[in-house]
Amino acid sequence: MGSKNKLKRFNENETFDNVIQPTREEMTTAFEWKGKWATFFKNDNPITLELGCGKGEYTIDLARKYPNRNFIGVDIKGARFWRGAKTAIEEGLTNVAFLRTQIELVEYAFGKNEIDEIWITFPDPQIKYKRTKHRMTNPEFLSKYKNILVEGGFINLKTDSEFMHGYTLGLLQGLCEDIVFAHHDIYTHTEAPEEVVSTQTFYEKQYLEQGKAITYLKFRLR
Repeated sequence: MGSKNKLKRFNENETFDNVIQPTREEMTTAFEWKGKWATFFKNDNPITLELGCGKGEYTIDLARKYPNRNFIGVDIKGARFWRGAKTAIEEGLTNVAFLRTQIELVEYAFGKNEIDEIWITFPDPQIKYKRTKHRMTNPEFLSKYKNILVEGGFINLKTDSEFMHGYTLGLLQGLCEDIVFAHHDIYTHTEAPEEVVSTQTFYEKQYLEQGKAITYLKFRLR
């Protein structure tokens, strides 16, 4: 993507009512919507997060399917989620928002028990050992998610990385967490959850065309 195109998208994001772009200082001191997302959406409907949302495919598609739920895509790359934010406006989806921030700041963005469900879609697996702290399902991140999820709230991990799937599955088993669903090639599973196989991200479609298996995990943190 050219720099001019990026700048155009950044500028357009500034005009979107469904895009929130706090500075890091604003986020870590007194972020205005923490614990108050019901006020932002003007309802008390359950909230689902898509962390590392990219173009926001899951955020948008789930919002279409579940109008009585609210959806927030979180990503630091505003030029990417511009597409999702613009689509939401074009389609009149009032149950959608996009937050531009780092995933590690998620506890500053949301209050305790404020989130009902989390989707993590095709994160960077950070395979090198020295990158373990950046894996979005490492113990530190799981602790952050637990603090913002309602009791019994679900986390969904969908990835083309066998490493990421295996790492997370092994970690959850070691921590004795509640694994609800796990499969190493979800599109071959005859009872795959509808929302898992009916929504595909831009990169996921490319992976499937290349014959890559897509893995899926659904779990709860005790």
